[in-house]
Amino acid sequence: MPLSINREVFITCAVTGAADTASTSRNVPRSPKEIAAAAVEAAKAGAAVVHIHVRDPETGAPSNSHDLYKEVTDRIRQADTDVVLNITAGMGGDLLLGGVEQPLPLDPRTDLLGVTERFAHIVKCVPEICTLDCGTMNFNAGDLIMTNSPATLRVLSKMMTDFGVRPEIEIFDTGQLWFAKQLVEEGLIKDPVLVQLCMGVPWGAPNDLLTFAAMVNSIPSNWTFSAFAIGRHAMAYPAAAVLAGGNVRVGLEDNLYAAKGQFATNGQLVEKAVNIVENMGSRIIGPEEVRRKLELTKR
Repeated sequence: MPLSINREVFITCAVTGAADTASTSRNVPRSPKEIAAAAVEAAKAGAAVVHIHVRDPETGAPSNSHDLYKEVTDRIRQADTDVVLNITAGMGGDLLLGGVEQPLPLDPRTDLLGVTERFAHIVKCVPEICTLDCGTMNFNAGDLIMTNSPATLRVLSKMMTDFGVRPEIEIFDTGQLWFAKQLVEEGLIKDPVLVQLCMGVPWGAPNDLLTFAAMVNSIPSNWTFSAFAIGRHAMAYPAAAVLAGGNVRVGLEDNLYAAKGQFATNGQLVEKAVNIVENMGSRIIGPEEVRRKLELTKR
């Protein structure tokens, strides 16, 4: 893969996620007030885009509550700091089998929603970007399967396009990138196409550079992409992504630490990413430039 350094880079901050991380670090925001404050902190540190999940404010567990999403987005929009809103549309696809000997009945924690319900909070909040997890995957969690069938993805893609929100296509493995190209070819996703490469999530694409290079080489040259890795390799990926011609994602959804044994805030992770990108000779671009680049409409 020849070096094609991106000289104008935008940073996305994934501020809280849906994994069981809130019990590990108190810096992981739970309530709408905390999530919105973390998003604003990240924007002030240099993030042009914030990626939003919501959690139960009491337990920290992931939530599908439309009211929580609306409160978070309202709080961010009322702040004095501009940022592009990117809301997950990946909830509602969790299938938990009853066990390896008796997969049925399903585990009662199964959270499967129809496409209209999975998209309802997007309609309510009207973000500029929402995510499209582009395939079914075995997460590293026993009998949990994250389900996104081709039929579901075709309908969700059309709903996003028709509604006027830009899909951020989440790619966890090579076959998902293949299907993303099919969605574009069928006209279900329109230009400009935005892709997020998600590296090192068990059991998707490993975060080694050969796999990363193979995925980057499969992205059409006119698409825009970002990349991240989870865990201890997370802060190496800003450099890898920029070298490969892409953009950067960091945040407490992907990595809890600023250094070994030192819990980070979202703002600290963004600051570290800004330093990496600028020390490579590239420029950090802000939300208005991202809107022009991706043809987004500020709500």
